[in-house]
Amino acid sequence: MTQKDLSRTAYDHLWMHFTRMSSYENSPVPTIVRGEGTHVFDDKGKRYLDGLAGLFVVQAGHGRVELAETALKQAQELAFFPVWSYAHPKAIELAERLAGYAPGDLNKVFFTTGGGEAVETAWKLAKQYFKLVGKPAKHKVISRSLAYHGTPQGALSITGLPALKAPFEPLVPGAHKVANTNIYRAPIHGEDPEAFGRWAADQIEQQILFEGPDTVAAVFVEPVQNAGGCFPPPPGYFQRVREICDQYDVLLVSDEVICAFGRLGTMFACDKFGYVPDIITCAKGMTSGYSPIGATIVSDRIAEPFYRGDNVFLHGYTFGGHPVSAAVGLANLDLFEREGLNQHVLDNEGGFLRTLQKLHDLPIVGDVRGNGFFYGIELVKDKNTKESFDADEIERVLYGFLSKALFENGLYCRADDRGDPVIQLAPPLIANQETFDEIEQILRATLTEAWAKL
Repeated sequence: MTQKDLSRTAYDHLWMHFTRMSSYENSPVPTIVRGEGTHVFDDKGKRYLDGLAGLFVVQAGHGRVELAETALKQAQELAFFPVWSYAHPKAIELAERLAGYAPGDLNKVFFTTGGGEAVETAWKLAKQYFKLVGKPAKHKVISRSLAYHGTPQGALSITGLPALKAPFEPLVPGAHKVANTNIYRAPIHGEDPEAFGRWAADQIEQQILFEGPDTVAAVFVEPVQNAGGCFPPPPGYFQRVREICDQYDVLLVSDEVICAFGRLGTMFACDKFGYVPDIITCAKGMTSGYSPIGATIVSDRIAEPFYRGDNVFLHGYTFGGHPVSAAVGLANLDLFEREGLNQHVLDNEGGFLRTLQKLHDLPIVGDVRGNGFFYGIELVKDKNTKESFDADEIERVLYGFLSKALFENGLYCRADDRGDPVIQLAPPLIANQETFDEIEQILRATLTEAWAKL
């Protein structure tokens, strides 16, 4: 097909995700055809810095031939077999590998094909677990405002973004929200991170008490919250959350779909912040995107009732633990260890942050926050008052200009208003200071132009 034919066919037949399709009725659909290292190339040959690692996925970078060759070899040997009462070697080996990386006694691995499915699995698991141990009323979950946990009906109920939920209501009942950890807009204790962290964690306890501890099954939290713009945890926050969950017999689920596999410089992000959850949900970076897979990793204590008598976790996915994806996951983790990608992030996260903080001299930049290779830049109309944009300005400046202009200027990233107007950055883990400088230069030029349009 010609470029024109590709674009027209994309509009006619490819229903793109989270996309305002009408915007492409008379405009070409951006079409990416190749990737190499930290960059991707479109069908016209133009080069873009991949500032989002695809979608927080391509940890090892684009064009890794060894991962593609691993997929080919496995497909030739065993392309597919389910893990429904059967096993195959690569799923066994990957489960053992993940259990080895996971903290504490998180030794049981339930494979899915993506992150939303992993979250869905965790909630269903929590509900059935409490039925098996004689506490059937414990079914509710608590998560944080603005948090994104996926699109299946259960995961969407846990999600804390009203605009994403409204078209699909009524959703699964029993999902309740508490304050997040955005200290930039903290309602109290904004100048004292430790006090703010204690306050934010205590909101979880208050919600448990309000709902009734005998009805709450789990708390879902991301180590660094994605939606709203990369909210890191204040000091002591997760330690207090762990205490609360233990006190009221509530499962702590660490949703690491984005944060696991090196995004913060550790294999699992809970290790970076010093807490041990009962369940980890993960996906994305497990294969660096070379094949889809996800997992729900469960502690021995929570798995134990399911391993007794005739009990069965009545749940599964056709492609969970797919042989090709599992093989690629193992090869990707080998690559992590051989090239020291986690240590590379730890060694360079400070440089990335300092480079982005140079943008504080722009009047439109209110806050720069995050951790590892995962940062958000919150945009404001007034730095002194932290005044945000109104709906018209968001439509005109964020969607009407910034999203397209950043891409046209050679940077693929996310400019969104899930909570407040933010730009999110999460480059492949092989990124270096040269990458950071390129990101900063494109952002500086584009944000300067955006401010002029305000």
